[in-house]
Amino acid sequence: MNKWRPNHRFFSNLAVVLIGITFYLAMSNLDLVHGALKTVMDVLAPFIWGFVIAYLLDAPVRWFEQKLGGRRILSILISYLLAVAVLVLLLSFVIPQLVQSVTMLINNASGYLDNLNGVVNNWGNRLNIDPEVTSGMLVSYADLMNQATQLATRFMPEILNYGMAVGNGVVSALTALIASVYMLMDKHKLLGQLHKITYAFLPLPKARRVLTVCSHANQVFSGFITGKIIDSAIIGVICFVGMSVLGMPFTLLISVIVGVTNVIPFFGPFIGAIPSVMILLMASPIDAIKFAIFVLALQQFDGNILGPKILGDSTGLSAIWVLVAIIVGGGLFGFAGMVVGVPTFAVLYSLTSDFLADRLKAKGITANGEPLEPEAAAPGEETLPENQ
Repeated sequence: MNKWRPNHRFFSNLAVVLIGITFYLAMSNLDLVHGALKTVMDVLAPFIWGFVIAYLLDAPVRWFEQKLGGRRILSILISYLLAVAVLVLLLSFVIPQLVQSVTMLINNASGYLDNLNGVVNNWGNRLNIDPEVTSGMLVSYADLMNQATQLATRFMPEILNYGMAVGNGVVSALTALIASVYMLMDKHKLLGQLHKITYAFLPLPKARRVLTVCSHANQVFSGFITGKIIDSAIIGVICFVGMSVLGMPFTLLISVIVGVTNVIPFFGPFIGAIPSVMILLMASPIDAIKFAIFVLALQQFDGNILGPKILGDSTGLSAIWVLVAIIVGGGLFGFAGMVVGVPTFAVLYSLTSDFLADRLKAKGITANGEPLEPEAAAPGEETLPENQ
């Protein structure tokens, strides 16, 4: 009597069953899973941010290392000093202007609201709109302050908690900074260790496939994120120059909003335009209309000329899949998900396309269901008849 021994298929089926059970239990206890993930993410947050910093600075470090003949420590030091200098320069220029713009907006809010209410009444009279309807569209300074007070009261506990968390945030920031330095210094060693782990636990073909996918993902992420940062900075500068030429108020404040939100693909300019139009609407409705037209033209320039010139085809996604990636990523992970959702989806899309192409080739057909040429079909597979 032959003794039964588990084979490869048995372990594969067992793994599928265990994964299915785990997925069912996770879906049945989403609150517990979410709490556990939040705890783990809070603990790992400094190292995650450290990885983000190291990833963003890796390109300038490699550039300086090449120019300095392989002196990595000196290249890392120069890159960090340059990043800090640029950040300090931007903050020293932007923050005073932002504070001035916000202060002016608050101090003149009453006058801006009176102007806005006057415009509403004027157009209501011209269009013969019922005064009761028009009065419902008016906003008084007292109502605005009352709403602001209620909002501040509602969020006061969270603000206090945030203030108490500032100390922990400083410690986490220092930890992230130190971790990023060590990651950059030991980059080649860490990559070597990851390669060893991959080859140790996976068969050779699968290990090579995993490393190839990781290399492709790195190219997509680095190209997209670096290009998007450069693109957003240029859009912010163009917005500042354009608003200055048109003589609009709050140029720096609105330009910063437009530049930061432009990091989000597709929806970015519109997300930044909504609060900007609301700010200008209180100061000058005419300027708000001019800005709406200007930002629409700016979005077209970015989407059709500047963005493709800088980013190229770094993701390989069509417009509909970019839209899906932004909505799903934003729904799951907020602002960060909207930014990294596109390159993440691009990698998954590429893997899915390769998988489907391999499956179709194994069956001897093309993506359109047509038979492949005899030499293109997989060995041992019969091509489909011509009449099918």
